Amino acid sequence: MNRAFLRVCLVYVMVAAAGAAACGRKKSSAPPVATPSVTLNHDRAPAGSPVEITYKFTVANDARLPEDYRVFVHVVDNDNETLWYDDHNPPTPTSQWKPGQSIEYMRTVFVPIVPYVGDTTIQLGLHSLKDQHRLTLAGEDAGQQSYRVAHLQLLPPTDNLFTVFKDGWHPAETASQDGQIEWQWTKKSATLAFKNPKKDAILYLDLDSPQASFHGPQQVTVSMGGQTVEQFALPPDERELKKIKLNGSQMGTADLAELQLDIDKTFVPAVVSAGSSKDPRELGVRVFHAFVDPR
Repeated sequence: MNRAFLRVCLVYVMVAAAGAAACGRKKSSAPPVATPSVTLNHDRAPAGSPVEITYKFTVANDARLPEDYRVFVHVVDNDNETLWYDDHNPPTPTSQWKPGQSIEYMRTVFVPIVPYVGDTTIQLGLHSLKDQHRLTLAGEDAGQQSYRVAHLQLLPPTDNLFTVFKDGWHPAETASQDGQIEWQWTKKSATLAFKNPKKDAILYLDLDSPQASFHGPQQVTVSMGGQTVEQFALPPDERELKKIKLNGSQMGTADLAELQLDIDKTFVPAVVSAGSSKDPRELGVRVFHAFVDPR
């Protein structure tokens, strides 16, 4: 066979292979099912602080969502490395979304303590829990049908209000399956001291009291300077996030202010567990985050 003909054939094969690879990499031709957007209550946040994220999906007029897709959310650094996730199921399942409808909801997340300071990008998408198939959305595609929707400037945790878990707290514990999940149990009364911002602030109190078989509902009282700020019932096995307004006038003029948590009923696992636990501690409620935000 002629060598020139062989070279022509080889070039043809290489071009065809390159074309096939390019076709494999092309973006999905499926029409977008929705337009996502995200707004933040703060565009700058120290690690460890709460951020309120409002998610909005404007459903396309011709969209059909036959199953309940999950929202995946990746927060990435300038090198596109993922710092943390906020994957979740939307409050209204996607199978109930209607063409032309706007779905909007808010989530409060606490920025994890990560070894990074600087600009981050929030990317999101919708994927199937059955086969991980991702849907096409309208927006800036970051690749693999993940869409850039917002930016957040990440600050060092030292920018947070100085806070001390003072009296009435047991040592911090972490979840065995996820070292980023941390909590502290209170005793019957627990004191939180913090640098006095000398203005109104919001107390974010993220807490629960697990093991319903050990105890019933508990009453939690938050007070400052002997005055009750908030009082609420905490059912067992239900994690709740309370946002409690603190008046600057209640904090006084000292450099440090204090607030107190009082629990009406405590329990000792070793006593109430019929031998299934050897924990001798007096426990009140389990606090994941207690954050005073004067921003």
